[in-house]
Amino acid sequence: MSIVSYIKDVASETRNIKWPTRKQVISYTLIVIILSLLLAAYIGALDAAFAKLLSILLN
Repeated sequence: MSIVSYIKDVASETRNIKWPTRKQVISYTLIVIILSLLLAAYIGALDAAFAKLLSILLN
């Protein structure tokens, strides 16, 4: 397969992609941001709890 035919095939396939709407992109982005913040808070709380527990055990 030559590079030219490959590029033509890629361009042809790209036209067949069903791209998400702007509303979908915004809502999915917000979901990812919110879940990332929740996960970060959860991991931070666990870290603080284990640090406190370790501090108590070592003192």
